[in-house]
Amino acid sequence: MMIRFHKMQGLGNDFVIIDRRHKHFDVPLHTMSLLCDRRFGVGCDQLVLLDPPDRDGATVRVSFFNPDGSEAGACGNASRCVAALLGEAPVLETRAGLLPSFITPEGEIGVDMGPPALDWQDVPLARPMETLELPLSGSPAACSMGNPHATFFDGMERAERDGAALERDPLFPERANIGCAEIVARDHVRLRVWERGAGLTLACGSGACAAVVNGVRRSLLDRGCRVEMDGGSLRIHWREADNHVLMIGPATHVFEGLWPAVPTEGAKPGA
Repeated sequence: MMIRFHKMQGLGNDFVIIDRRHKHFDVPLHTMSLLCDRRFGVGCDQLVLLDPPDRDGATVRVSFFNPDGSEAGACGNASRCVAALLGEAPVLETRAGLLPSFITPEGEIGVDMGPPALDWQDVPLARPMETLELPLSGSPAACSMGNPHATFFDGMERAERDGAALERDPLFPERANIGCAEIVARDHVRLRVWERGAGLTLACGSGACAAVVNGVRRSLLDRGCRVEMDGGSLRIHWREADNHVLMIGPATHVFEGLWPAVPTEGAKPGA
């Protein structure tokens, strides 16, 4: 059997997307790993599976997998890519909830990422504490945008230097995405993110949302902000009226192709 896939990218954060809405098939771990591998496969930061929705009001069910096989609750750049691929502003069903998408007059793709979770148990953290300043060197702020984020505001160097260790700090029982921000102005922040299960990436949509949320909480940023990353910029708006975070930016279809599926016993995690 051959698996049809789409290679897409948002600000250099790239994805292999597999559509199983009309014919379900297993994508075992070793196939995922090969597809994600940049030397032996297609190469991507995350693999995305599309399935028929389970919830009313949703267009498609979307699952995000890291190259190590772990599943992420949400991915902002991948969500924009899925919305661009399907067209007509789909509503995405994810582990983080229903994420409506929209198209701006300029043709960019927007996704309503929903409200951030700010309590320690919702991030989650290992023990009760205030999430505005964690007891780590650099005192990051933490929140969840469907997946756990810790944002440092003392420069971007820490992401590459300490990201791998911080991702697995005992404070984060489900590991964490580590964002390292440099404030340029109240409406402009530079950001580099070490993504759990993927490493340093050119951009991270949910990390950009978390950086603005945590920056607003620290009185460092306005609710509407440009987040500049190595791969380009996103526009983030933490809407006061309903507490939802809107993310707007480009999404590009790179190519599509076929990949041979090798039968294997067991189908986790992409069953």
